[in-house]
Amino acid sequence: MKLLEGKTALITGAARGIGKALAIKFAQEGADIAFTDLVIDENGKQTEAEIAALGVKVKGYASNAADYAQTEEVVKQVKEYFGHIDILVNNAGITKDGLMLRMTEQQWDAVIAVNLKSAFNFIHAVLPIMMRQRSGSIINMASVVGVHGNAGQANYAASKAGLIALAKSIAQEVGSRGIRANAIAPGFIETAMTAALPDDIRAQWVEKIPLRRGGKVEDIANVATFLASDMSSYVSGQVIQVDGGMNM
Repeated sequence: MKLLEGKTALITGAARGIGKALAIKFAQEGADIAFTDLVIDENGKQTEAEIAALGVKVKGYASNAADYAQTEEVVKQVKEYFGHIDILVNNAGITKDGLMLRMTEQQWDAVIAVNLKSAFNFIHAVLPIMMRQRSGSIINMASVVGVHGNAGQANYAASKAGLIALAKSIAQEVGSRGIRANAIAPGFIETAMTAALPDDIRAQWVEKIPLRRGGKVEDIANVATFLASDMSSYVSGQVIQVDGGMNM
């Protein structure tokens, strides 16, 4: 039997990147997939097609994760279409980097809204469903900068630290209902964004990593699958750093 067979996963910001990798991995393990993104464009339709080819039920939803009302409506639609929601992955995120002295209010507010408020929105909407089911796994996609901070990313680091504390708090609030909440803190992951960095910057990053390589999106997906599955039934309130040992 596949690890996630019979489960429905709702993943935010999953038309591309790490979110898409998670959706595909979950589908390979038998989960039906609901995913959101700001718009369901060609990337989103391609993601839908790739997941459908794996033989599971899938539907993409255009939604601004930072919008409370939109989130409530999307979760209602997901529940109606799939019948249940067993896994929630809060993956939607943006960056607007800059030193604090130069950071604008708009840069701060935008990152906090998309990265942190969106998680509040989805957890708030999904919890009643999971509580009635008396089961569920919530995974917040944080970052190593949420654990250790990073110059020039005060807004991003604060949002990711918030996701970690949010997971720990939710784990305490609803653990008695059979619901678990954890966070994943990726380090330097090979994505289209990191591939665009100059070679010398990439080399500096890799030099700091004991495993001497960047991570793959599959590395994140494997840990997420563990946290989503019953294999981690006694794991809650934890933050797992997937960073090759960069921040021990």
